[in-house]
Amino acid sequence: MRAIADAALRNRGFDLPRAIELPCVALCVAQLTFFAVSYLQGYWLVQPDGTLVANDFVNVWAAGQQVLHGHAAEAYDPKLHKLVEDAAVGHHFAGEYPWNYPPAFLLVAAALGALPLLAANFTFLLLTFPLYIATLRGNIPHRAALLFACAFPGIVANVGAVQNGFLSAALIGGALMLLERRPVLAGILIGCLTFKPHLGLLFPLVLIIGGHWRVIGTAAATTIALALVACVAFGPDIWLAFVHALPATSQAALTEGRADFAKLQSLYAVVRMLGGSEHLGWTLHGIFVVLIAVAVGTVWRSRAAYELKAAALSTGALLATPYLFMYDLAALAVPLAFLIRASLATDDLPRELLRIIPVCVLLVVFLAMKSPVGFAATLLVAGLIARRIALSGFPSPALCWPWAHYRPSLPRS
Repeated sequence: MRAIADAALRNRGFDLPRAIELPCVALCVAQLTFFAVSYLQGYWLVQPDGTLVANDFVNVWAAGQQVLHGHAAEAYDPKLHKLVEDAAVGHHFAGEYPWNYPPAFLLVAAALGALPLLAANFTFLLLTFPLYIATLRGNIPHRAALLFACAFPGIVANVGAVQNGFLSAALIGGALMLLERRPVLAGILIGCLTFKPHLGLLFPLVLIIGGHWRVIGTAAATTIALALVACVAFGPDIWLAFVHALPATSQAALTEGRADFAKLQSLYAVVRMLGGSEHLGWTLHGIFVVLIAVAVGTVWRSRAAYELKAAALSTGALLATPYLFMYDLAALAVPLAFLIRASLATDDLPRELLRIIPVCVLLVVFLAMKSPVGFAATLLVAGLIARRIALSGFPSPALCWPWAHYRPSLPRS
């Protein structure tokens, strides 16, 4: 299937339909204009009085400063970390951005913390955006991938907050792109994804179902190596500080909703935003995760095209976690890229691109109305994937789970 799609792109040619190309160009121009105007008017990065905007990235830079001053464990102390954040932007600001990443990510924070804060903002975006582009380009081997990647509305929240959605997208998409051809490299990328472990909940299930043991081994080795590097760099107590901080982070974000449930893009957040209790939220989300895991596992046990399997997993990964913000949905471009690739083999690309438009519209709506529209957009993508799998006849073996191929050995006579 991959060879067929590549041949379709290179030999037959691949051009976005004009009805799609023009809106993509318009979106690119609109997004560039939005950030330019926001910067000039003091809403993005720099305020009118010259002080810096307290965006999400300030917690990365503040943690880097604490590392550079020899107080790495204090990054996990919300009160001490908030003091550094206030000092970083030059003024006190309401709320806080707690540091809740695993210790190995402090190495990245330290490197960025060595730069002035404004320069570090731009540097982080300029380093991670090409990784995101390269991932989509790997699945859509045509210059149109650049246009699609830049026009995708899911990147706006990530750029606005200077968050790590580009990095998440690159690790998820890169791992799936390389899984069959470069298992060791794919395993390394999955191991690196442990900087946001809640995005990798479904990966162990799928890797076991698919029998990708080299990927599993490499991912485990990479995870252990990163943990050991953190121990060597910051001492073993850094892990105690991290583990101690996790309950407080969960309490603030998922129990008390300090980050605003309307900003979270998960079923759990929808339930809580509508007034449901924490218990009801976890119950419904837990059932939802089980259904997603069964659906994704079944697809991976089937003979569906690999592009559809990868699209299902990358979408399921976003639906499974209760802790998902709009900036994380830059990674929604990954299943869309796999979906576009799958449509090439059936000459259905123009219509598939039109079906993606409602997804993009929902992501744009978030700019005007803070609500879980990103969750709805992700569900739409899941529906598009399910539709294409159904059209392919869902070619699956008689049984869809690992024990389907179990054959008891007969005793020798």
